[in-house]
Amino acid sequence: MELKFILEPLLFSAQRPMSAKELREVLVNAASEENADEAAKPFKKVKEDDVTAALEDLAREHEAAARTFRLVCVAGAWQFVTQPEYAPWLKAMVGVKNRPSRLSQAALETLAIIAYRQPVTRAEVEQVRGVNVDGTMQTLLERNLVEQSGRAEVVGRPALYSTTPVFLEYFGLRGLEDLPAADELRRIPIEKPVAPVTADAGLATVPPEQLRLDEVPQPTPEATPVAPAETEPESQPPAND
Repeated sequence: MELKFILEPLLFSAQRPMSAKELREVLVNAASEENADEAAKPFKKVKEDDVTAALEDLAREHEAAARTFRLVCVAGAWQFVTQPEYAPWLKAMVGVKNRPSRLSQAALETLAIIAYRQPVTRAEVEQVRGVNVDGTMQTLLERNLVEQSGRAEVVGRPALYSTTPVFLEYFGLRGLEDLPAADELRRIPIEKPVAPVTADAGLATVPPEQLRLDEVPQPTPEATPVAPAETEPESQPPAND
């Protein structure tokens, strides 16, 4: 029995999208049961790459057959979906799910910068857009399209932001490698923050009080007012009697 023919009914029966890793675990568990069917045993040591290859082969077959449904991979998980042209009848039968409101142009622009330059700091996003993005970033975080993914190794250690699996699902992408080409966006130079100031290479950061002293301009000798020297009062000659 071919692997792709086993995966097809598994996906039809699944209540949610499944990754190649999860499908492989089903195959291994079926072959590992005490009274496992003889047909299941050959797939006990199946590799995840083999599962992915079988799914891709199955997807091509469905596409070539021009059926009313197709097999797609979104955000790393596989599922059967109906063709878009049948949407009117499906909406009439199952209704329309409430979807989140559409993203504004500002949100889309900010999200595009993060997607193509990730991981990226908020300040770097603002350099590219040229405007403050505090409100827009908050919206993207609340919609779970963007998440904090670490800290930048620069002064202040600002947060780094990256896209989430929800981002891939929202745009129907299999992975980030499926993003449209945007070489121009990737080439926009971003000025990186300076590294922490140190007293000497390899040493700890200069204490703040020392930095403050270094920043205070020191008066030059020419600018320092010189107080006039005090002179002794001249002695008066003794009066003649």
